[in-house]
Amino acid sequence: MSDERRRPDPAAVFDALGSAYERAFAGSEAHRRSLQWLLGRLGPGSRVLDVGSGTGRPTAETLARAGHDVLGIDVSPVMTGLAARQVRGASFRCADILDEPLADGSYDAVCVYFSLLQMDRRDQAGLLGRLARALTPAGLLVLATVPLDVAAVDGVFMGRPVRVSSFAAPGLAAVVDAAGLEVLDREEVLFTPVHPDAVPEPHLFLHCRRRATAAP
Repeated sequence: MSDERRRPDPAAVFDALGSAYERAFAGSEAHRRSLQWLLGRLGPGSRVLDVGSGTGRPTAETLARAGHDVLGIDVSPVMTGLAARQVRGASFRCADILDEPLADGSYDAVCVYFSLLQMDRRDQAGLLGRLARALTPAGLLVLATVPLDVAAVDGVFMGRPVRVSSFAAPGLAAVVDAAGLEVLDREEVLFTPVHPDAVPEPHLFLHCRRRATAAP
């Protein structure tokens, strides 16, 4: 069996976790501060793309309640179904963001909260470039991840096998810059999910703006 075929399926991982994922991360004050940062800079009725929207909480729910036009995209049909039931003020689509067409200048903001970690590094960098181009001029992108220097490392997340890739903070900053994004603000915290096997994990939040010319 090839290495690719043995790779844990991200959709299956989050189908199995369902609302347990929401409960595990509901206490993240840094996530809520990040959303408040974004809300303070969006114009009324902004178009927002939520990449890896999960159960819709807190990201899509917070933005929709503030009157913004939110589209959430998630690879997990279970998560997408939960989000559609829980957050009636937003739209959700079950799809792989890597396969989704993204028209240039179509969103005022993009949220990418912990949704890159099961992509390989090349896909992460390529997607960030596409998301930057999908922003309106000076549009905003908020990104959160676990800033570790790892590539295709097998592990266990909330009892499920996963394969994780990420960048340490300096490497991520370089990828974000190459994508055509300017970091305006950042926050680094330690957070422990509510789960029996959880340990404190580093979380990095980057609050970015599209530069005048995003990467080609």
